[in-house]
Order: sequence, then structure tokens, then C-alpha cells
Amino acid sequence: MVSFACEEQDAALTAAWVEIHSENFLCDGGPRLAMLDAVAARYPMSCHGVGLSLGSAEGLDHAHVARLKRLFDRVKPRLVSEHLSWSVTGGVYLNDLLPLPYTESALAVVCKNVDTAQQAFGRRILLENPSGYLRFSDSTMSEPEFLGRLVERTGCGLLLDVNNVYVGAINNDFDPMEYLHSIPAAAVGEIHLAGHTQIGADGTRVLVDTHGTRISGPVWDLYAGVIHRMGARPTLIEWDQDIPEIGVLLREAAAAQRLLDGAGRSVAHVG
Repeated sequence: MVSFACEEQDAALTAAWVEIHSENFLCDGGPRLAMLDAVAARYPMSCHGVGLSLGSAEGLDHAHVARLKRLFDRVKPRLVSEHLSWSVTGGVYLNDLLPLPYTESALAVVCKNVDTAQQAFGRRILLENPSGYLRFSDSTMSEPEFLGRLVERTGCGLLLDVNNVYVGAINNDFDPMEYLHSIPAAAVGEIHLAGHTQIGADGTRVLVDTHGTRISGPVWDLYAGVIHRMGARPTLIEWDQDIPEIGVLLREAAAAQRLLDGAGRSVAHVG
């Protein structure tokens, strides 16, 4: 997937920067890489990965790390990001981003893998907070504390997904504003916004991070609070399924742009 930052100017669609899913471009050549080269020559690039599996206790797949490094060397992205999750075991790649318990042992695993990745890539990476659907009974720290200690020990940055914070807050009954005030603001290098879907009735409802609807009012409110506290950050609006007409995407981008302009920098991004 390639996502474009958008502003509506004289009915034309312009991009401020471009974000790709890294794994979609781990090929040796052909039209896909030719297209990527053309885009990278024109726009600043961000690479967002889904397969590094930084929570894997068995360590990273070094062949996968090498493929990612070749991609980064090729397109020279401004930002590189991954998820706080695991998805690989025994050489088998699972089609999901699976959660971690927030324990000292899990923190040690993730820190070791982040250090390995950053050394291989020769650059800092951003870690995205996950959408939460359950809590591990043996967790010994909160997610913000886990993220803060991860940043402190590895020097990595954070990709703050505001919708994921809201989804987790509703599903797991915590205060999203308290969460946002607890993470290290200086480490946030990018923000994601997205829509979610509610499953079940009020008594048993679960919010799912679907990337297939408009951003909800509460998420917009949290985002406004985030940039008021932290200042503007490069912001991506994710919309990966049930993609609407371009006018809907432009209106979502314009809403983010108005908030960012108030913080003094124009970096709205819609995907």
C-alpha cells in the first residue's frame, strides 16, 4: 500500500509526503520498484513495517532485516516505523500483529530486537503502540511505562496511533488522556489517525481498529489534545478498506490540517 498526504489546491491533489508498507516492496525489481523509485524521487518517504516482529523471543529474522535494509538504502526514508507486537515463530509468519505482556522479560526481548534492528539499519526506528483487545494478567507495568522504558533503553522513537489509544481505552477501561500524558512526548516522531468499528451491543461492545471508516469525534478530540501538548507531528490518516471517494479523504485530511496549522506546521497526511 502507498498512502499520500493530501491538500486540496485548485481542485488538484498534492502530496506532502508518502508512506509505504515496507513489506509490499521487498522485491528484486520490476514495475513495483520502478514505481517506488519514481515516487521516492519526488516525495519525502516514510516506511512502515508490519513483519519485523520485534516481540519475538527467538530474535529477528536476519534475512528479513537484510531485505528491509536494502529497501531503506534504496529509497532513503525520512522515517522508519514498526509495531510493538510479535508475528513470527519458528520461521512461520502469522497474519496478525499479536500483543505482548508488559513484563521485565518482554521488555528485555523487545529492547534486544530494537537494538539489533537499529544497528542493522544504521538509524532510529519508531515503535507504534498497538490496538488493545485484552490485558495480560501477568503484566507488571502499564503500556505507557513499557514504551517509556523502551525509549530510554534503546533510543528508539514512538509512532503514536491515537485511534489505537482510544480503542484500547474503551476495550480495557483506562483513561486515554492519562495514557497520552504518560508517554514521552519528545520521542513521538509520527502520529497515525484512523477509524474503528464497534462490534456487539453496549453491554459487550468491542472496538476494532479497522481503518475503514471516518475518524470518530473522540479520536479527533484526543488528537487535538496531543498536538496542543506536543506540537505538530507528521500525521497519517489510515484508510485501508472500504475506501471512499476522494472527497471524503480530502475532508478528513483538511480536518487534520486545520489542527496542525494551529500548531504551526503543515504536514497533514491522508492514506
